[in-house]
Amino acid sequence: MQQREEKQLEASLESLLARVAHLKGSLQSFILKLENEHDRVTWPSVLDNFALLSGQLNTINKVLKNEKTPSYRSQVIIPLLLSPDRDEELVKLTEQRVPVFSHEIVPDHLRTKPDPEVEEQEKHLSAEAARIGPEVAQKQIQTLNKLCSNLLEKLNNPRDDRDSETSALRQNKPSFNPADTNALVAAVGFGKGLSKCRPPGPVPPGHPGQPMMSTGPTLQQVTIAGTTGHQAGMGGQVAQQQPGQPGKMPSNIKTNIKSASMHPYNR
Repeated sequence: MQQREEKQLEASLESLLARVAHLKGSLQSFILKLENEHDRVTWPSVLDNFALLSGQLNTINKVLKNEKTPSYRSQVIIPLLLSPDRDEELVKLTEQRVPVFSHEIVPDHLRTKPDPEVEEQEKHLSAEAARIGPEVAQKQIQTLNKLCSNLLEKLNNPRDDRDSETSALRQNKPSFNPADTNALVAAVGFGKGLSKCRPPGPVPPGHPGQPMMSTGPTLQQVTIAGTTGHQAGMGGQVAQQQPGQPGKMPSNIKTNIKSASMHPYNR
């Protein structure tokens, strides 16, 4: 009975090692292709490689879950010989990954529990999970499920539907702000919101910011007396006073100015 179990264990190990070797070869070829032919690799070929790897992993899982496969968890591995010297046979079996089988390497390769650092992290995460109440945990689960379902729905939708939705959103999105447009129209048409200060200097008559005087004339009469009527006609001009200058009141005084020289055109 014991010999039969040993033979069954050896056969299952050989079958498992062969499948793992096939998986390893597929991984090596895929990595080599990505490193050396990354500029020529197409997306369909990448998907084919992933499908091959996924199929090989599923086959290994089926072999492990088969009823005829012995339980590897009940098997105990005990190191019979530990040596700090280099072992060529071990190097060949492990493809030069493990040159010696010493006291430093055995705990890492024959470990049945995680590393101490990993165990501390797991304890910390377990303590944080224990502090969360059932209601809060249920809400977080529902939120996560909702996000996952929305993401799956978007991924399952055809690409044409997504493109149509994107174009519709771009068309319906306004390209201007109505409030800014109304403010600009009010400022241009009615001066709403503009500053009331005016630049220094005289302001022409009729300007919106010019105050109108109700008493007294705003024009100064000027009479030029000449020697002849023609000179008086040519020289008689009426000069307008700049109204609205600060600090000055309009004057109604008549001033007679005599020409000091002959008019150049009176010859």
